[in-house]
Amino acid sequence: MMERTGLYPNMVALQTLLLKEIMRFMRIWSQTILPPAITMSLYFIIFGKFIGAQIQHIQGYAYIQYIVPGLTMMSIMTNAYANTASSFFLTKFNKSIEEMLVSPMPNFIILIGFMMGGTVRGVLVGIIVLLISLLFTSIPVLHPIIVFLMAILSAAVFSLGGLINGVYAKRFDDISFIPTFVLTPLTYLGGVFYSLQQLPPLWRHLSYFNPILNMVDAFRYGMLGISDVNIYFGFTLVGILFILMFGWAWVLLHRGTGIKV
Repeated sequence: MMERTGLYPNMVALQTLLLKEIMRFMRIWSQTILPPAITMSLYFIIFGKFIGAQIQHIQGYAYIQYIVPGLTMMSIMTNAYANTASSFFLTKFNKSIEEMLVSPMPNFIILIGFMMGGTVRGVLVGIIVLLISLLFTSIPVLHPIIVFLMAILSAAVFSLGGLINGVYAKRFDDISFIPTFVLTPLTYLGGVFYSLQQLPPLWRHLSYFNPILNMVDAFRYGMLGISDVNIYFGFTLVGILFILMFGWAWVLLHRGTGIKV
């Protein structure tokens, strides 16, 4: 009885759930891994080579080098979000989430398992995109620890966001609402394709509070050593966002929102 309520069973449950999530998106790799790789390749060709060749250097780097960190981070965020949103909704749709909730597995283990699954997919796609970028340009990684930490933290935040979206979604179409009308605008206004210094003063100051810009900028600093915002502020903002999202997701699971009738 003591072993059943100890740490070991929870770790086994977490490992099982994580492996299930990884196997799910790896089994359909042609739908989860290949499309973002192709999409980012087109970005590198069109924006990096064709358009970027006509744009002057930004802070000492060629345009294609400047956008590689942003495009990599964009891949990490979108795939982490999409993985957890679709996975949790399908788990809810086929009623298997009910089996998890009535099992001895604590809610926080369920939450961490889904979050880690989305994080793994996001980071994996980010690594693939980064490797593809090397076919077009050379990219230094000046601060690898910052790159690693921001990639993991950003993927975890968006993975939690996807889970929250999956909890509230009543139809499969509801999963695409937040990415289309919230995340996409914030991403394109998040410094992926431009420097913050190129914006008018009003938009520049408003952009400081865009968490996606802080994620992209800290990630770019880790690779290129250049930044438009204070990376410590960025890590603090993203860290607070992670805590809030984790707490929100845990409360939703604890209450059974969107699951229990």
